[in-house]
Amino acid sequence: MSSLKSERVKRVKFAEHAHGKFALLRKYGFEIDESTVRCVIENPSRLDSRGNQLLALKPMDQEHAVRVFHEKVNHNIVVITFYPVKRVRFHV
Repeated sequence: MSSLKSERVKRVKFAEHAHGKFALLRKYGFEIDESTVRCVIENPSRLDSRGNQLLALKPMDQEHAVRVFHEKVNHNIVVITFYPVKRVRFHV
């Protein structure tokens, strides 16, 4: 799998569900913004795939990482969802 830096990606779009995650996570004390999600996609510490979907993972702080489910659609990246995870669970 190659990183996004080596591919020509026109833009990152957020699915409706992903847009709603910003406010939901804020309620639980996780301040994640669009630039953070883009950074995870562009420079993941770990990148896995599940069918057509890519799962990017990057540490957020000492305890948490951000996991971003996305897929490439016509040279665009569509963020399906994202959420914080415990770093120890994913070994990052």
